[in-house]
Amino acid sequence: MRLETRHILLASLLASLPLAAAEPVMSPSDKVVDQDHPYEPILTRRAEGIFIADTEWKVTGDMRAGWVQYDYDNPPGSRHDGSVNKGHTDSKGFYFMPKISVESPDYNGFSGKITGAGVTDFGLNDPDYETRTFALGTDNKSYAILQEAYLRYKDQTNEVAIGAKEIVTPMIDADDWYLLADTFQAAYYINSAFDNVKWGFAYFYKMAGPWDSGARDGSEEYASMSEASFLPDEVKDEIGDEGVYTAALVYATEHHNLQLWEYYGDDMYNTFFAQYDYTDSWESLSYDFGLQFINFEDVGEMEDYGKREGNEGIGYSIYSLRFDGSFENGFDFATGASFYTDGEGTGATLGAWGGYPYFANGMIFHFFEAGSLRNANSYKAQVGYDLSQAGAPGLWAGTRFTWFDLDEEYSKTADGEPQDSMSMLGLRLSYNHKGYYCTATWEGVDLDNEPDIWAFRLIGGFTF
Repeated sequence: MRLETRHILLASLLASLPLAAAEPVMSPSDKVVDQDHPYEPILTRRAEGIFIADTEWKVTGDMRAGWVQYDYDNPPGSRHDGSVNKGHTDSKGFYFMPKISVESPDYNGFSGKITGAGVTDFGLNDPDYETRTFALGTDNKSYAILQEAYLRYKDQTNEVAIGAKEIVTPMIDADDWYLLADTFQAAYYINSAFDNVKWGFAYFYKMAGPWDSGARDGSEEYASMSEASFLPDEVKDEIGDEGVYTAALVYATEHHNLQLWEYYGDDMYNTFFAQYDYTDSWESLSYDFGLQFINFEDVGEMEDYGKREGNEGIGYSIYSLRFDGSFENGFDFATGASFYTDGEGTGATLGAWGGYPYFANGMIFHFFEAGSLRNANSYKAQVGYDLSQAGAPGLWAGTRFTWFDLDEEYSKTADGEPQDSMSMLGLRLSYNHKGYYCTATWEGVDLDNEPDIWAFRLIGGFTF
């Protein structure tokens, strides 16, 4: 739901009260974390909050601001060229994102939470340069949104929640490493009655997400999961408003971590996600060896659409592996490879609903720039250093190189020029300590038969 812009001012005044992090649902282990999340504040941020008067009701908040800039060598206006870099235009802007939450105490297992969030640029940005910042609404106006409003019951073996909530799962994810997190109107149940095993199911009905929603007003308003998908508009019109049914099983011991997820979007597509991680240590090295498999298959209306002449359906898989590790002296590394099969539908599924669990992503760019990742391979190598070892607690610096081996039969420019490869070099400096956080990331892209691309993001804030 959208609130009037004037409510931004009230939210700004109250936003010195911080917000707790988005919560993982059925996380397999604290040792197994998406490599794209550790140096952003999504999973490590735990706000203490301020208690209201002498009650156990708590107010938390997050004051966040950010500068984002994307250079496609394609300025807006009269010099814009629709054939360059998919027609993406140079974009930049400064934004302020206040969030405030009110959390209830636990009443016999029941608790609740309400979160309001807003986005504004104070009118400072040039609207012509905001096509790729994905921050403000479709009319480039400041807005506020009721981002969370849910009721939860939790005991030693059961957890049930219903309402609007920031949620982290592999393929439907709050994705809080951009400006404003995704949020979902959903209901879920988790059972942890058995040792080392969790199982559960969920229904995701609507989402709001500035970056990850394919809906026209997906940033400032809730849209159904079908409308927020990246499916063709013709299919969306046929489907109407539909959600995604989800079931999951997680097995975790000291060293072995297995998670199985099934996401079924009636008349959209089915996603099966499986990941196994082996975590252990050897002398001063702690490491994680992971294997991942994801399969996408269209169903219902989308399947019928794909069978019509000239239309692309959905039917492919991704096989991935990784080896990540960290040493006691502060150095760490991350390596990964992903292999995409020769099947249709990458453009309609990759990154949809905030899910970026793939082992070989860039730091900012992933797959939005290439013509297609059909039958492609990608490889990642990252090295970093925890500067707390050098007397700077909470500070991390690192670099990542990602290379995409593209299939030029499918990956082409808007003019039909083949694309054989795409490489990315990223640099990141991240700070997260005592409620303060800030991440600076620069990444450059070299893509066949396109001008070079680069981006810079500086996003930080304060939680309490």
